[in-house]
Amino acid sequence: MTKQSGKTPQSQTVVVKLGTSVLTGGTLELDRAHMVELVRQCAELKKQGHSVVMVSSGAIAAGREHLGYPALPNSMASKQLLAAVGQSQLIQTWESLFAIYGLKIGQMLLTRADLEDRERFLNARDTINALVDNDIIPVVNENDAVATSEIKVGDNDNLSALVGILCSADKLLLLTDQKGLFTADPRKDPNAELIKEVKTIDDTLRKIAGGSGTTLGTGGMATKLQAADIARRAGIEVIIAAGSAPNVVFDSLGEQPHGTRFLPCAEALENRKRWILAGPAASGDIVIDDGAVNAVIGKGSSLLAKGLTKVSGQFARGDVVRVTDNKGTLIARGIASYSSQDMAKIVGKHSKDIIGILGYDYGNEVLHRDDMVVIQE
Repeated sequence: MTKQSGKTPQSQTVVVKLGTSVLTGGTLELDRAHMVELVRQCAELKKQGHSVVMVSSGAIAAGREHLGYPALPNSMASKQLLAAVGQSQLIQTWESLFAIYGLKIGQMLLTRADLEDRERFLNARDTINALVDNDIIPVVNENDAVATSEIKVGDNDNLSALVGILCSADKLLLLTDQKGLFTADPRKDPNAELIKEVKTIDDTLRKIAGGSGTTLGTGGMATKLQAADIARRAGIEVIIAAGSAPNVVFDSLGEQPHGTRFLPCAEALENRKRWILAGPAASGDIVIDDGAVNAVIGKGSSLLAKGLTKVSGQFARGDVVRVTDNKGTLIARGIASYSSQDMAKIVGKHSKDIIGILGYDYGNEVLHRDDMVVIQE
């Protein structure tokens, strides 16, 4: 198949994440009238030369509707049953709605395991880009029918951020049942004000982010903030907005989008660091002293054994680990140059002493700056 997209340098790739509450309108079944309106807006973006990638929740809700709302045990097997039935119903619905506008879709089902392994990450990236390049709209969901707790991304907010990284998106639009991020919970505080623009995600914003607004979905505002933090570090602008707002998808490319806009970080991560941020779950933790924190954050330095104060968890050389300060604040994620067993032996030691302690070395750095993503700003 030849490339048909005809994109221009001004074209953008937009990831549209649709929560269950948006797709059902707060009811127990898919709101197909609203879904076709969202499709119309996506079709308009396509008509203007932009690329659209959809991350769609709703498989379990669709399965429950299709089966007539059966009484099932509250178990993983029941959820997987509903997802297995509902996923086909959901994708058929999207296929029929996009067909109204002459658009083709392609389904991608992902788990955390597809993103942890570097080769599988690249394969997923190649697949989603091939769909986009050939003018096909990818419709992505977590593979709930087979995913266990160990391999689940956990929610479609964070999945959408990872999808944004896979397709090098320009924008990530997180559509929900809320108008955006507020200064307080608008359901409880009538004086809460919409935050229209965010340049830095800090502890204050994290405290503001509350739980899920409905019982239909799994992701609340807290997971949307996590997703926004991941995406913006990869150079992706993020917008959290109400899925019911008029022209919310189409207006996301305008100067005044609906909801809360999160500006991307000034320096986007290169591809390898995007994988470190998006793919593997951390295998362990490395605690560092204040001097090392300042060197890593302020100077972009590599992490030396001298700055270590504690090592926890079991990890091998080449595994991804979390780096925290003595208070437990996450500082960075990176690929360990030494195993946890070796690293525990060289905590606080000078680099020149490593070979004498271990009998070998893999370099002076326990985490090299090229293999590390700083989280704190």
